[in-house]
Amino acid sequence: MNDHIHSEGSCEEHDHGALGDAEYAEFMELAAEEGFDVEDVEGAIEEAGHGPLPVLAVVGRPNVGKSTLVNRIIGRREAVVEDKPGVTRDRVTYDAEWAGRRFKVVDTGGWEQDVLGIDASVAAQAEYAIEAADAVVFVVDAKVGATDTDEAVVRLLRKAGKPVVLAANKVDGQSGESDAAYLWSLGLGEPHPVSALHGRGTGDMLDSVLEALPEAPAQTFGGLGTGGPRRIALIGRPNVGKSSLLNKVAGEERVVVNEVAGTTRDPVDELIELGGITWKFVDTAGIRKRVHLQQGADYYASLRTAAAVEKAEVAVILIDASESISVQDQRIVTMAVDAGRALVIAYNKWDTLDEERRYYLEREIETEFAQVAWAPRVNVSAQTGRHMEKLVPAIETALAGWETRVPTGRLNAFLGELVAAHPHPIRGGKQPRILFGTQAGTKPPRFVLFASGFIEAGYRRFIERRLREEFGFEGTPIHISVRVREKRGKKK
Repeated sequence: MNDHIHSEGSCEEHDHGALGDAEYAEFMELAAEEGFDVEDVEGAIEEAGHGPLPVLAVVGRPNVGKSTLVNRIIGRREAVVEDKPGVTRDRVTYDAEWAGRRFKVVDTGGWEQDVLGIDASVAAQAEYAIEAADAVVFVVDAKVGATDTDEAVVRLLRKAGKPVVLAANKVDGQSGESDAAYLWSLGLGEPHPVSALHGRGTGDMLDSVLEALPEAPAQTFGGLGTGGPRRIALIGRPNVGKSSLLNKVAGEERVVVNEVAGTTRDPVDELIELGGITWKFVDTAGIRKRVHLQQGADYYASLRTAAAVEKAEVAVILIDASESISVQDQRIVTMAVDAGRALVIAYNKWDTLDEERRYYLEREIETEFAQVAWAPRVNVSAQTGRHMEKLVPAIETALAGWETRVPTGRLNAFLGELVAAHPHPIRGGKQPRILFGTQAGTKPPRFVLFASGFIEAGYRRFIERRLREEFGFEGTPIHISVRVREKRGKKK
């Protein structure tokens, strides 16, 4: 669980999050004195101390029940289940939990078969999702059996080498199980007969999913013992200049920039030297704007972006400064923040702006990106190379914030002063207090605060703001969870 820790050797064999043994023992003593249940405190630290969640991709051809299965896995109806071409989705990743294990699910339920042709559509989606995944659920319609398109996806899965759980869907009773047995022929191991619609067999399938998923992602980020280059995802909406920027920083034409129609291709991560350091740019420029592809482009872009962000440590978000900040720009920022990645915002085409546009852009940034005011900003031109030298320092700043950890003693001294100077508002005749806390993890920084009562969202945002003022955390989201003391125990 602790592959994100590389400085405290002893804590890797315990579920102490980022706390060393001595710090953990001292903290648990403090928790007992304040009347907290020891198991609850241990659980809170373990939960907050986990690294990035493992990722499960759900793939398969149209109309086999992928989105219905995703809804079944996440336990709520969020994924769109109509297979209507051109349905735009805001999200393609969801949080899920089974048997106490948490993971992310990537849904590939949106289809553009009318534009790309069914095979190309299936292959494109499978490619994008498999890139991000630690394991894959491959959904096949047991009633129809294996088709040529299914066989094409199997070839992609074999090439990727990721663990695969085969779900034989639409098995609503005993009679359908013989249909599922025919899917042994795909060579992916045992088919799990399920009914996504009614829930039949999904529990056994999810048990197999947990066996296939690693406790933590198989990837190890650069600098964690392997010495590999740090991974950067260059993301942004279509035609914002990602390919041009990648070519400019690489000093050569590495990525095709024109809008020629394209289908699936092998993704290539670019090793590029900048500022005397080798970085790995996760390939996000692979989405060409396909001819005649309109609404569906947003869906493919979201899927590709999600895959890139899951593989990266830093998300460099490219914004077209010559145009108004769009809803899609805001969605991409939210995607990177939700994924817990370090963040840099680069405003492209800066050299084309006149004074009036710059004035209005600053106002837009203040309002539309207020939630990420902590992200380093660079104003660049992918066309001319202007200010490219500022990109590396911004990335390094974001990574430093992402990896920052505040010792528990120092954090509690800060919290004590903060609560004394700015107590929580009184609600219902009671005044909840932050009693103590710890930073249980990094990448991104994750704090667990223990309180005497419910802490309002506004006060949590105030704490986050003051944490940033005191300790920096530039370029990184901060996760804060609060545990409330259920029953006051006796002080020792």
